[in-house]
Amino acid sequence: MPGHDTYQRLITLLDTTRTPYRLIDHEPEGTTDSVSALRGHPAAHAAKCIILRVKTDRRTTRHVLAVVPGDRRVDLDAVRSLFNARYVGFSDAATAERLAHAVPGTVLPFAFDPDLELVADPEVVARPQLYFNAARLDRSVAISGADYAALAQPRIEPIAGPRVGDIQEGVSA
Repeated sequence: MPGHDTYQRLITLLDTTRTPYRLIDHEPEGTTDSVSALRGHPAAHAAKCIILRVKTDRRTTRHVLAVVPGDRRVDLDAVRSLFNARYVGFSDAATAERLAHAVPGTVLPFAFDPDLELVADPEVVARPQLYFNAARLDRSVAISGADYAALAQPRIEPIAGPRVGDIQEGVSA
C-alpha cells in the first residue's frame, strides 16, 4: 500500500522538524469540496494537488506537482509559460500514483520523488491554515502555509486559474 509509507514519511518529517500540525480524522473522501466540508473549512483553504505532464520538446517530458487553492483549477497555460513547454496536460493515473507514492485523492503537496517538480501558487503558502489529505482518504493534516513552504520548498509561481464563482460571473456578464 503506497499511501501508508507516504503517510509515515509525512508524519516523520513533521515530527522531526517539530513543525506544528493537526491531524483530522474523517470519513474517507478524496474530492476537495467534499473533504473540505468534512473538515469544516472553505475549499479555498485546501491544497489541491495535481500531477502534470510537461513536454518541453519532442523528447523531454517533465512531471510537475502543481499545488493550488482547493477552489481553483490549475492554469495549464500558466504552467506551459513557466516551463516554456510545447504541451502541458494531466498525468495518467498510474504515473501520478507512482510519482506521488499515493492514490488519487490523497496526493500530498510534497514532492517525495526526485522526478517530480513542485510548484505552488502564492495563495497556498499565504494561508494561515492549509489543509490536505495525508496520503490517506480518512485523515488530513492542517499546517500553516508558511510552515508548508519551509518544509516542502516549492517553486512559488502564480499557477491557479480563476475561482469557480469568477468563471460563472464572467460567463453571465
